[in-house]
Amino acid sequence: MQNATVYTPAQVAEILQVSKSTVYELITNGELIAKKIGRVYRIPKNSISFVFTGLDEDILQAEKVDLENLPAINKALNDIRKKDNV
Repeated sequence: MQNATVYTPAQVAEILQVSKSTVYELITNGELIAKKIGRVYRIPKNSISFVFTGLDEDILQAEKVDLENLPAINKALNDIRKKDNV
């Protein structure tokens, strides 16, 4: 099992310098990803960046890789299209 860092809503409120009710509002609005375990929420460390980027950190990193690969992908597609049109 991975040893992921998770926070309580109160801890996230302190990190973000907002009220605990604001953290719950961010969770409800989908601006902060959280997992409800029983009656309590736990918020993964990576999820906190979601508040600032609008993307979960994993998705943000995957998007960066996709953007780096885009020129090579476009070139390969153009090469295939040229072969089909010959």
